[in-house]
Amino acid sequence: MLALEQLLISLAEPSQVQAQIITKALEAMGAAQIEVHPSGRELIEQARQRRPNLIISAYHLPDITGAELVRELRESDDLYDLPFILISSETNPERLETIRQAGSLAILSKPFTPEEFDLAMQSVMSFLNCPSLGAEVDSDMALMNVLIVDDSSTSRHHIRQVLEKLGFEHFCEAASSEAAIPYLEQEPFKLIITDYHMPGMDGLDFARHVRSSGLQPDTPVMMITSDSDNIGQSDLEDAGIAACCQKPFDMEKMRELIRTLLNEY
Repeated sequence: MLALEQLLISLAEPSQVQAQIITKALEAMGAAQIEVHPSGRELIEQARQRRPNLIISAYHLPDITGAELVRELRESDDLYDLPFILISSETNPERLETIRQAGSLAILSKPFTPEEFDLAMQSVMSFLNCPSLGAEVDSDMALMNVLIVDDSSTSRHHIRQVLEKLGFEHFCEAASSEAAIPYLEQEPFKLIITDYHMPGMDGLDFARHVRSSGLQPDTPVMMITSDSDNIGQSDLEDAGIAACCQKPFDMEKMRELIRTLLNEY
């Protein structure tokens, strides 16, 4: 199990003042290995030479944005699974939603409080040290099929990464609800995970289709939503959603929800 003092942390922050603030906050928590980079490209280049355990980035970098940085990480063959935190003064909801879709473990505003930073680092440690569910569920996870439905490829990649840490091995992925429907007719799934906001049929409508089609009557549907989504409990129940999880993910909550679903369905 990794401890905070063992982590190599790469920080992309062009402001020396902000870099110093974040570095001191990390050191106060026990972090001992922190590399500061003034640009996103330099961070990526160095990460390939000396792989970090965590990447922290501002949104506005001199060469690329934080959104472009995390997207490049997620789409790479070697750095796709690195935990990511955004610390930024950016408030544009659409830009921040892109960061959420890419699987940021936390999004902190500048200036952040010690409590907010502590929660963000707790999420990182929970993610890095998350144990498999294999010993806690009633079925063999190696035989379980999972369907992931999300129009964002970076979001699908992150969801799959989380599920792999929990012990799943077999996945089908669809970029829309409409593209996912044929999968329902081809094989049984132990779990279906769908995003809420998607072009065409959204996550609620897709869940209603799963329930009304009768093709996967015993398969729980978990929906992923962002902080900006406003969905009532009655809407979730009406659509047949078994569980709902917010972006950015709380790894421990996600793990507990999935453990419950696997044992109850």
